[in-house]
Amino acid sequence: MRFMRFAPGASGRSHTLFAVTRCLPFLVLAAVLSIELSPAHTLYTGPLLSPAPALAAVTMGPFGTGGVALLATAVSAITATHNNVWGSEVVYANLLALLVVALASVATSAVRVRRDRELAHIRRIAEVSQNVVLRPLPARIGVVNTASVYLAAERDAQIGGDLYEAMCTRYGVRLIVGDVRGKGLAAVRSAAAVVGAFREAVHYEQDLAEVMHRCAAALAREYELLDRSQLQDPQELEEQFVTVLLAQVSDESLVELINRGHPPPLVMREHKVRSLDPARPLPPLGLEEFVSPPPICVESFPFLPGDRLLLHTDGVVEARNHCNEFFPLHRTMETLDGATPGEYLDRLRHALVRHAEGRLADDAAMVLIERATGGARRPFR
Repeated sequence: MRFMRFAPGASGRSHTLFAVTRCLPFLVLAAVLSIELSPAHTLYTGPLLSPAPALAAVTMGPFGTGGVALLATAVSAITATHNNVWGSEVVYANLLALLVVALASVATSAVRVRRDRELAHIRRIAEVSQNVVLRPLPARIGVVNTASVYLAAERDAQIGGDLYEAMCTRYGVRLIVGDVRGKGLAAVRSAAAVVGAFREAVHYEQDLAEVMHRCAAALAREYELLDRSQLQDPQELEEQFVTVLLAQVSDESLVELINRGHPPPLVMREHKVRSLDPARPLPPLGLEEFVSPPPICVESFPFLPGDRLLLHTDGVVEARNHCNEFFPLHRTMETLDGATPGEYLDRLRHALVRHAEGRLADDAAMVLIERATGGARRPFR
C-alpha cells in the first residue's frame, strides 16, 4: 500500500473551481443575450462580450477559445440586428475589441496548452524516477507482512530524497530506509545510488555491515560523478549526506539493525512502543571525509510473532501543528489499532495529516513490518 500527495479535499476543490471557471464564458454570453433580447436591452452590455474569449483561454485550448470568440461574435450580431443598431460606431468598436481580445486569447491558450503538455511530460518522468526509489512494497515479504506510505510535503514539490526498500534474500528479509539531505537532482541521484547498491548487495553479502559499506561506496562514487554545473548551488554537494537505517529479519526471533544517523525505528508489542536506539551512534553516509566512523557493529533486538516495527524518516516526527508542536509518534502508535499493517499504517497516516493540518514541512516515508511466524511472546524488558 502506498500513499502520496497532500491534504485531503484539495483535489475536489480544484475540480469544482475548474468546472465553474470553464462555464463562466458561456454564462456571460447567455446573460448578454438575455438582456439584449428583453425589455432591459437599454442596458449597455456590449463591453461584456470582449472578456469571454479571455475567460475561455484560462481553461480551454485554442479551438475552444476560438469557438467562444465565434459565439461572442454571433451574440453581438444577433443583438445588433435585433436592436437595429448596425452602422453605429459603438457596434464596430465592440467588434474590433472582440477581435483583438480573441486573437490574443487564442495565442495565449496555445502557449498555455503547450506548457501544460511539457509539464505533464516532466511529471511523468519525475514519477518514473520516483518509482525507482519508492516502488510499492508487496503485502508479504518472507516472514513479515509489510506496508509502506510516502507523503509529499507539497502538491507540486520536487522529488525529495526519501528512500525505502525491502527484499527477501537467503539471509532473511532485509530493509532500508533513508533520507538524503536536500531536494532536486542531486538528492534523487544520491537516493537512487544508495537504493541501487542495497538491491544488489543484499543478495550477495552475508554480513549486514558489508551491505552498508557497499551503499557508502556507491554514494561516494555518485558524488565523484555528479556534475557540479547541474546544481543550483555549487556548495550543495559538499553539504549533502544520507541518513540510513538497515534492518534484517531472519527465521530467528530477532531484528538486526545498523543505524547511520537515522531516526531509530519503533517496535510495538501489545500496544506498547519502544525506540530501538543504537548503542553507538554512527554518522550518516557521505560524511566520512569529515568524521571517521567507528567500526560498524550490527545490533540485535527481540522481534517476536505479532510485533510490529516502524521505520520512518524525520519528516514524520518533525511534522508540526499550528501550535508548533511535534507529532507525538510514540503516543499515537499506542492509541491506534489495525488488523493488518496496511490498515494500521493508513490510520497512522491520517493521524499525521490531521496533526500537520494537511501541511507537511518535509516529505515523510514510513515502512511497517509485522513478524508473521514462529517464536514465543515475551514482554519488554
